[in-house]
Amino acid sequence: MAYYLGIDGGGSKTTCAVGDEYSLLATVTAGPSNITRVGESRAREALQLVIREACATAQIDPRQVQRACIGVAGAGREEVASTIRKVVAEIIPGEIEVVGDMQIALAAAFGTGPGVIVTAGTGSIAYARNARGETARTGGWGFAISDEGSAHWIGRTAVSALLRQIDETKAGAERSGDHQAIAEALPLFREMKAAWDFHSLDEFVRVANSNPDFATLLPAILAAANAGDLISQRVLAQAGRELAQLAAIVVRQLFAENSDTVALAMAGGVFRHSARVREMFRSEVGAIDRRLEVNPEIVDPVDGALQMARTPDRDAKG
Repeated sequence: MAYYLGIDGGGSKTTCAVGDEYSLLATVTAGPSNITRVGESRAREALQLVIREACATAQIDPRQVQRACIGVAGAGREEVASTIRKVVAEIIPGEIEVVGDMQIALAAAFGTGPGVIVTAGTGSIAYARNARGETARTGGWGFAISDEGSAHWIGRTAVSALLRQIDETKAGAERSGDHQAIAEALPLFREMKAAWDFHSLDEFVRVANSNPDFATLLPAILAAANAGDLISQRVLAQAGRELAQLAAIVVRQLFAENSDTVALAMAGGVFRHSARVREMFRSEVGAIDRRLEVNPEIVDPVDGALQMARTPDRDAKG
């Protein structure tokens, strides 16, 4: 019996799927393994843990894995790909392929066929392939300068919008009290306070300026939006618009204006957990290009990684 393994290595979590030629035997999730964000040591810990646990759940030994496909951000850089390959090879002796996370997401959505995938997790990217096999990507240049609409972008943008709201409230009211009192009156501040475990506005500002993981604020922002907070709602709506623009760019690059319907799929935790982002995204892409047909289901990229592990003869370069 041949066994195969696929991994989706992200900035917030790592998912591993183990299967034979026809069946999925186990799926396990561990911590983040994006080397750029968490470093080699934490990436090694997450990758090896998730492989061992997935294989144990599938009741096989990692040495029985014939082929593995690992999708990670930054795989186009040889130093990233070689490090990931080395880490996985320490416990899997079989063939190991390291590809971009957008490639496994595209495979999960469309196999080897044409389509557009927009991923919004900790980071964001759009990736597409047309009927001629040509590919294009946009976004995904890193959280400090890109990743529009991602969980990191949403968190950072919401913090900025919250502080602006506090300033405007202070300036617009004769007896509005101090900044702390104003902040405590805002649902988004209270949700962020619980998420980041700070006690004052000054402490919040210090944390926000210390290069934190803004993506961890996503649940707080979603909770505030669901409670009626307008700041959160506006930020999530803007995230949907930003992601739609990413899709539009790759469509213009690959699909002629007179082409038929273009299939579009979504992947990542932002889409999965925020109906507001999904709805704005679908509305915006429909307004931008009527050819775009959005699959309402959220794609799981690890399915594509396992599929690519099973089919070594296909062109995985993208």
